[in-house]
Amino acid sequence: MGRLKKGRCVKRNKQINKNEKEELVQAPHSFVVHRGLPGNNITELTKDFRRVMEPFTASMLKERKRNTIKDFVSIAGILHVTHISIFSQTELGFYLKICRIPRGPTLSFKIESFALARDVVSTTKKQLVFEEAFKHPPLIIMNKFSGEGMHFKLMTSMFQNMFPTINLVKVNLSNMRRCVCLNYNHDTKLIDFRHYAIKVIPVGLSKSVKKLVQAKIPNLSHCQDFADFMIKPTLSESEAEDDPASHVTLPQKLSSRGNHEKSTSAIRLYELGPRLTLQLIKVEDGLLGGEVLFHELINKTEEEKILIQKKREQNKKLKEKRRKIQDENKLKKEAKKQELKEKSLKGIHKKRESDILMQKIAKESYEANKSDDDDDAQYYRDEVGEEPDSDLFKRTIKNKRSYSHFEKYKNKKIKVNPENTKET
Repeated sequence: MGRLKKGRCVKRNKQINKNEKEELVQAPHSFVVHRGLPGNNITELTKDFRRVMEPFTASMLKERKRNTIKDFVSIAGILHVTHISIFSQTELGFYLKICRIPRGPTLSFKIESFALARDVVSTTKKQLVFEEAFKHPPLIIMNKFSGEGMHFKLMTSMFQNMFPTINLVKVNLSNMRRCVCLNYNHDTKLIDFRHYAIKVIPVGLSKSVKKLVQAKIPNLSHCQDFADFMIKPTLSESEAEDDPASHVTLPQKLSSRGNHEKSTSAIRLYELGPRLTLQLIKVEDGLLGGEVLFHELINKTEEEKILIQKKREQNKKLKEKRRKIQDENKLKKEAKKQELKEKSLKGIHKKRESDILMQKIAKESYEANKSDDDDDAQYYRDEVGEEPDSDLFKRTIKNKRSYSHFEKYKNKKIKVNPENTKET
């Protein structure tokens, strides 16, 4: 047989036990999956959200209908996964659940409206989509997330912990290529989710000078002299959309041309998508279950909460009791299995002893018959003085084992294999 080839997934997968950097291990990782009714929109929305969470997410995750949430939770610890986002589609609409692995809490959002990334990019006048931006995690910008209530603080911390924190001492501004903006409206209680690409443009340069700074070849076909190209009254991109609020002084040099340290540059945002409008519906204490800490649509009295808590404790005790019974039945089954195994081994040993006894009897019978034949033949020689015929003293022994039977079983070894024995 030929040598087995490694599959595509094995080649792409990195060694899990290999020493990884501490920054990568401590960074929050995520799974993004979808459940519920099938549909093209829910599938595309899941893929777009994975692009937002890159690079610390399973971009090529192959999920199947038979996979359960327990399957993802079981491998989350090995892959350093801390959050799981679940998109679901029902007859009433679309929903998003964000869970903290492995013990919760769980936040359930209703998706009031959404737009896919391809639709957002196709409607924008200036597009800026490049793969280099997805090699680093995005910044998280939250607006108006200040309010009273435990659920509000829990929602804020959940969004913050989904993305890696920034070390202001070691941060490299050239890696800040994307940002996620979340805006909370206190009147409507809706959250606007937006995803942008960041571009830094030097301020104070004309369009012609900007081309030279960025090492682009200018078009001089309409100019008689190079000075005409330089003096041509054209505004730069930053000057055409000049907004003093977008001007910043760079603390370090960027990889893009024209952006030097302590120079003034303008920040431009280009939307990448998807767009989401979310409403917090429910907050649960556990992973997709447990005590309901907050519900937007249902309000329960203290008595109802106490009854629910008692019922939950009863179910927990019943579950523990069933588990205990299952463990006891499992031990009994294993003990019975071991007992049957020992009985089968004893039967094999008894069979072996009986075969040895039969071999011994056959040998003794053959030797006794042989000695009788030898005595008769010797008596004939002494009296007659001639050798007897070969068939004269040959005996036919019926219902007795011959020596050929003994020779057949003399060197036979009885093998005892407990695994192949049948249980009775």
